[in-house]
Amino acid sequence: MSSDTEQHHALLSALRAAHGQGDGAFERAVTDAFAHVFAHLERLSSHVALGGPEGEDRHLNPGESPTLR
Repeated sequence: MSSDTEQHHALLSALRAAHGQGDGAFERAVTDAFAHVFAHLERLSSHVALGGPEGEDRHLNPGESPTLR
């Protein structure tokens, strides 16, 4: 199993284990899960955003709809 998949399982397990504890564990687990999701989104964005890391839009290809960027 890849380390990323193992991390996903660990995050889900932490969420399940912390649910209802009332000691802040659930909030920490949610924060950790969202941090991981944002890391995924950042990696995805850097792979598909040809405009660069500053977020500027790339030029459209001929016939490309601006809604499909």
